[in-house]
Amino acid sequence: MTVVELPLAVFIVDDEPPARNRLKDLLADCAEQLPLTLVGESGSGVEALDKLSEVHADVVLVDIRMPQMDGIELAQHLNKLHKPPVIIFTTAYDSYAVNAFEQRAIDYLLKPVRLGRLFEALTRARAAVPVRSEILQELTPEPRKHLSIHERGKIVLIPIEQVLYLRAEMKYITVRTVEHEYLLEESLIALEKEFALSFVRVHRNCLVAKAEIEGFEKIAETDTSEAHWAVKLKGLDELLPISRRQQAIIKEFT
Repeated sequence: MTVVELPLAVFIVDDEPPARNRLKDLLADCAEQLPLTLVGESGSGVEALDKLSEVHADVVLVDIRMPQMDGIELAQHLNKLHKPPVIIFTTAYDSYAVNAFEQRAIDYLLKPVRLGRLFEALTRARAAVPVRSEILQELTPEPRKHLSIHERGKIVLIPIEQVLYLRAEMKYITVRTVEHEYLLEESLIALEKEFALSFVRVHRNCLVAKAEIEGFEKIAETDTSEAHWAVKLKGLDELLPISRRQQAIIKEFT
């Protein structure tokens, strides 16, 4: 019985139309020897996430440097899909990026992209596996601009500037904005490290956004003579307890 391989489904993400057009021309040339189909293109990471929630891609060609959301962050969010695609990064020559990719066996194409290199990368992609998000995070010193969750078959983006607190509960992190709560499967320790400039720990299980701290209150316990401190966040009625170990933040923010 002959097994027929399905064409490789390819999606392009680049904020520059000429770069997308060049890749489309090169893909057409590759298709003469390698079964593939172009399933879509996008000029931004946010738009790409919307489209790739609806259209399956085996491989996504992603430009690294894009406004609003760079290619590395996009790759991290795409890993939340039920069947994450293999990512092939495209980049203008950058010795740091190239060295980082080679050390971690991540495929990349230098611009201007050459037909031979694209063909090689696509050929390898069929047997490749998606790069883990923690490895992608190591590639950049910049924190993500969004958190993301997989909900009803789509990737939902949560802008970091809208997050009031991150609280560990069982195996999930509760991500709280003024209007919504989301459940995130990530490590609180890793989130604290990534967003150290904008969040501060108030309890062993809770980080709060520094810019959203409105004030502090001392609350008396009902069954003891002791009292504890809590933090009040803008736009939120809930008071979050501060552990004894973290009470130094009260002086820091008052």
